[in-house]
Amino acid sequence: MHLFPEIDHTFKSFRKRAISAERKSLLEPIIEYMVTQISKEKIAKLNFICTHNSRRSQFSQIWAQVAAYYFNLPVESYSGGVEVTEFNARAVEALQRAGFEIKSTGDNNPIYELSFAKKEKPIVAFSKVFDDESNPKSSFAAIMTCDHADETCPFIPGCEARIPLRFEDPKKFDETPLESKMYSERSQEIASELFFAFEQVQKLVKK
Repeated sequence: MHLFPEIDHTFKSFRKRAISAERKSLLEPIIEYMVTQISKEKIAKLNFICTHNSRRSQFSQIWAQVAAYYFNLPVESYSGGVEVTEFNARAVEALQRAGFEIKSTGDNNPIYELSFAKKEKPIVAFSKVFDDESNPKSSFAAIMTCDHADETCPFIPGCEARIPLRFEDPKKFDETPLESKMYSERSQEIASELFFAFEQVQKLVKK
């Protein structure tokens, strides 16, 4: 592993972080989907979906891809929304604080490259709809990270599994003294739950 030191330290700390039984039960279908795909010698594809593809779904895609690298699992992660906005700058800053090296191009809906490990290609992130040409069209799990997308998108074409994994929106703390703290906390919450899920997958596929 060649994770950047701060990200590596963060991931190692997750083994000490408690996750409730309720949240573990929500993660179980994602774990099962990944194990099933990998057992069939397929790449497990996860598309994290939220309304604007600006905060929670972006956090999820990025941390899931880092977890796949960390646990050396054949998993690809994607994200999308029901409308295009932009990858929220506050969320980007939270990931910078977590240790990612980030470059961006463009002014309207910028494209970000997030580096997390030496000699590893950066993760490319930008706001897009869930069926964007860069996302899989079939054989993937749609993971709904917000209540609005979960309730208003009952059908996701091409997905093999539709799994709700809702997180609270840090947007409600925008322009408040708690803004930076809560964006980092949401990022860490998402990262730790996905770390747990991927760790379980690694254990199960090695049996």
